[in-house]
Amino acid sequence: MSINVEIRPERSGDQSGIRRVNERAFAQSSEADIVDAVRSAGAMTLSLVALLRGEVVGHILFSPVTVQSPNGNFDAVGLAPMAVVPELQKNGIGSQLVQRGLAELCAAGHELVVVLGHPAYYPRFGLVKASTYGIRSEYDVPDEVFMALELKPGVLRGRGGGVARYRPEFAA
Repeated sequence: MSINVEIRPERSGDQSGIRRVNERAFAQSSEADIVDAVRSAGAMTLSLVALLRGEVVGHILFSPVTVQSPNGNFDAVGLAPMAVVPELQKNGIGSQLVQRGLAELCAAGHELVVVLGHPAYYPRFGLVKASTYGIRSEYDVPDEVFMALELKPGVLRGRGGGVARYRPEFAA
């Protein structure tokens, strides 16, 4: 089943709704705190909300990531977090947020997205294990949960891999 929602960029006034969605989806405040900190730092690459009858029911954040490579550092975009209120999960809202986000990033000229996420969920959007490209997360996580997607096919060819470093707000 799929619920059709309105997806649009975050606007002033959405912050409390975004915070509520992240707190409810993750049953804690850590992800909501990260979103607030990244926003406060002016470091949101893209922040989208899903609205159902005018209420924020989903959110996705993309922020800058640096891949430190032996052949020179390069930029990527990290997808995190993505949240949907619990009672509407498994209705296609998250997929709509991811698809719209990836399309907007591609249109804006971004070349690479990384995500630390569920290995059964993100491959449907074309993400593969980042280790395929020789990229690993700065965090000690299982290989299958750290994934990457070339928005510009071939952009990683000859780059030599490296370590993906998230913004400092994620270390909190």
